[in-house]
Amino acid sequence: METPFAQPESEARTATAPQVTSGAAATSRALWRGMRPKHWVKNGFVLAGFLFTLDRPGVLERAWPVAIAVACFCLVASSIYLVNDVCDAAADRLHPKKRQRPIASGALSPRTAVLAAVILAVVGAGASFYLGWAFTAAVVGYVLLSVSYSLWLKHLVILDVMTVSTGFVIRAAAGAVAIGVEISPWLLICTLLIALLLSFAKRRSELALVDQAVGHRRILERYTLAMLDQMITIVAAATLMAYTLYTFLAATAMGRPALMLTVPFVFYGIFRFLYLAHRQQAGGIEDLLKDRGILLTVLLWAGVSGVVLTYGIFLR
Repeated sequence: METPFAQPESEARTATAPQVTSGAAATSRALWRGMRPKHWVKNGFVLAGFLFTLDRPGVLERAWPVAIAVACFCLVASSIYLVNDVCDAAADRLHPKKRQRPIASGALSPRTAVLAAVILAVVGAGASFYLGWAFTAAVVGYVLLSVSYSLWLKHLVILDVMTVSTGFVIRAAAGAVAIGVEISPWLLICTLLIALLLSFAKRRSELALVDQAVGHRRILERYTLAMLDQMITIVAAATLMAYTLYTFLAATAMGRPALMLTVPFVFYGIFRFLYLAHRQQAGGIEDLLKDRGILLTVLLWAGVSGVVLTYGIFLR
């Protein structure tokens, strides 16, 4: 029997939108959900440059700028989420989970969402001036890239994933700019590979969840599970190699051979992620945050890395 998720995209576009609920309190709650505060954890990539310079003087002085940087990206990212949901509202109504999003469900009107998105983007970009023109350029570049993704790039196979991944690289680079430290090529390549791994896994989970991709997201027609599995394998291997080489060859690792102790945590984390992607169809960061194995691994990796980078006391 045909399910509502298998409707063609033309029907999704012409489907009547649900009636928008009224009331200031209800609208505020819907707007908050539309801003996706749970996804703000992605902006943790802004902290990468800060975390890997804990051994340098002036840690407290750098804490305030990096906090502002994270806040700026949270604001502009939420504005992009709202714009993206407005663009995808019709298709989201065909998805078993995304149909509950505020705009797709009718809890939030598209006009209110667009107005809130403009305000969030202006406030986020305006606050970025406090950290200098270079950081502001990174924020504006992220917004332009994200809008281009919502309107166009998400329909281009492979480029859709690379665009999302580039957004994570911009976050990491902007975090380094915000605190005035050099942008390490190791930081950029590791961020890019991790983002590609997450993005390809996200596509895989979407394709596995929706049997006929035409009704939900047009780009899914161009992927297959076998293709995505191969891409995930390649990127996972490259990620493990890049991080291992980082612990040997990066300037941060020089004089700190104990940084190699963090490699097993990264290997386990990647393998655990692949397990979740295949057995539980996990894909996004929000799925990983629900897994205790991933959370414990990240905490242990962060703890060991912090001790080694701050004190460099082992195996010197």
